[in-house]
Amino acid sequence: NKLRNFVNYFVINISSPNTPGLRKLQSKNYLNKLIETIQKENCSKKTIVPVLIKIAPDLSFKEIDDIIEICLKHNIDGIIATNTTLSRKNITSNYLAEEGGLSGNPIKERSNKIISYIKKKSNKKIKIIGVGGIFNSKDVKEKIKLGADLVQVYTGWIYEGPSMIKKINSHLLKMKKEN
Repeated sequence: NKLRNFVNYFVINISSPNTPGLRKLQSKNYLNKLIETIQKENCSKKTIVPVLIKIAPDLSFKEIDDIIEICLKHNIDGIIATNTTLSRKNITSNYLAEEGGLSGNPIKERSNKIISYIKKKSNKKIKIIGVGGIFNSKDVKEKIKLGADLVQVYTGWIYEGPSMIKKINSHLLKMKKEN
């Protein structure tokens, strides 16, 4: 309530692998109660602030179905797909035993599958912010083609720096002019 006049939207991050127990909020019972309470409060105000949910890439498609159902039921404005992964599948590194989520290329393929799945399963009724493995304009175009309405970067920003955004936007504008 104190922040609502200073933000464009709220993100309910129920997917951080670095917060013990948080991911259980992605389960149907917990999430339904949480979102119902948040939306009840949000809709009781003069100005409704958009609410999005950030989900993990480690969810099963059944769990994603439950999340989509809850989002549609409670008029959630969008899903951010996806946060970091706990999976170490197909990763070779001396640091595999470290705790915490992996981002960047290790989640790109899974994130893309989830974006596409949400878009189809929700009949395009849920806005999607695509995240995971974005380093260039090709990655942005891929996320949008799969169903993302917007994209968000974090690992690419760290490795490529702030100029990454300018490069991506310049390339996308050039491609738009060519088409």
